[in-house]
Amino acid sequence: MDYVQNFPCISIMLCLFAGIISSGLRDKTAMWINAALLTVNTVLSAYTLLYTLTIKEPFVYVMGKFPAPWGNEIRAGVLEALMALFFCVIMLLSLFGGRHKLLEEVEEDKTYLYYVLTDLLLSSLLALVYTNDMFTAYVFVEINTIAACGLIMIRQNGRTIEAAVRYMIMSLLGSGMLLLGLCMLYDLTGHLLMSNIKESVALLAANEQYGIPLIVSIVLMSVGLCIKSALFPFHAWLPDAYGYSTVSSAAMLSALVSKGYIFLLIKIIYRVIGFNVYHDTRIIDVLFLFGLMGMIFGSLSAIKESDVRRMIAFSSVAQIGYIYMGFGMGTEAGMIASVFHILSHAATKSLLFIAAIGLTDVSGGSRRLVELTGSGYRNKWAGITFTVGSLSMVGVPLFSGFISKLLFAQAAVQNHTKMLPALIVLGVSTILNAIYFMKTVIRIYTPLGETAYTSVTFKAMPVYAVVLIAFIIMNIILGISSQPIVDMIQQGLATFA
Repeated sequence: MDYVQNFPCISIMLCLFAGIISSGLRDKTAMWINAALLTVNTVLSAYTLLYTLTIKEPFVYVMGKFPAPWGNEIRAGVLEALMALFFCVIMLLSLFGGRHKLLEEVEEDKTYLYYVLTDLLLSSLLALVYTNDMFTAYVFVEINTIAACGLIMIRQNGRTIEAAVRYMIMSLLGSGMLLLGLCMLYDLTGHLLMSNIKESVALLAANEQYGIPLIVSIVLMSVGLCIKSALFPFHAWLPDAYGYSTVSSAAMLSALVSKGYIFLLIKIIYRVIGFNVYHDTRIIDVLFLFGLMGMIFGSLSAIKESDVRRMIAFSSVAQIGYIYMGFGMGTEAGMIASVFHILSHAATKSLLFIAAIGLTDVSGGSRRLVELTGSGYRNKWAGITFTVGSLSMVGVPLFSGFISKLLFAQAAVQNHTKMLPALIVLGVSTILNAIYFMKTVIRIYTPLGETAYTSVTFKAMPVYAVVLIAFIIMNIILGISSQPIVDMIQQGLATFA
């Protein structure tokens, strides 16, 4: 076995150990341990991606000396390594982009806890990406839930506590449904490893045995993950959770947490149930319908918002709808479009939250759109970055959002039964996106005249400016060099199947 095959397990364990060590430290030490951890994991994930691209097939790492079906396994392929690398990079940029606000938003004696929670969050995301065992996935789903809830409520004001309670209630409902579905599936198949479950499910489907219990199990797991990823109409917890948490928390929650659950659903579709069996249950038609509804109603809610961060949060409801619309098409092209949009949305939405805090800081701390008038002039880097993110969300060429919408349109054309509703809603959603994002861009570049607000220069906040530049570069790379990434996604999904 090549030593690089240990890297996925090492990445997860490093996060867990960093969380334990940081819990006994304070402030800057915990911060630097967290930064070092993210840097090391980024390198390990990049090396794992290069390795899987070289060998052109996934590898399985057996934990301990017990093989399947008793032992636990980690499975890494091109898609898993790509997702892990992306998660590490986005978390690193999100933390550094919001670091200057952390002491204002979190009590000084609790800042070390913030880094403990981010370490646990990253460990759970990497475990969800790499694990080949369903019960292990459930355990890390719960770790993810607890860490995300802590990142919301650590700001300690009335709105964040309310948001955290609402998030926890909805999340526990989703986790409970996932566990019930998993228990039923274990009862039907006798296995917890994904590959073994898939073999048993294929046999049950071929013999037409236990059809109703199998469908119920699939429905429970799918709905549970839909709730946790805030698919419409299960999104009630999302606006406050993203809108009132710390800026780094909002960037990570919107970009990473929901995507971890969605990626687990992709693994269930391909590697647990099997794409054909999942397709035959017609559950994808329900996902398609709710995806379309989320695209419209999420955008309409964003248009009505006067708070810039809640507007960006409601936009996430619409973007998650895009992902589930791709699932619902029931084709390889639709799934490729959805996976690419996971990357595109993660890079763009974290960019928007980080840029928005720069605009509000030079507007007296107000988040009301009317108070942001002229803020693009007062903080030029934040204004440019917010504009780039907005153009990407609308789907303007050269940016990642354009490629996402192009892939969705191409996937819709290949599915004659769902082509018309998909293209209509895609067009309407794009118009609605333009209304609320371009309205905000016009607002931040509307001259205010005499103002007492101070301006921000690159020298005043070099780290923040570098993070914004990195986000812009990432977005443009996804927009103009998308084909290699699409090829990786296609190769990864092929090994999933």
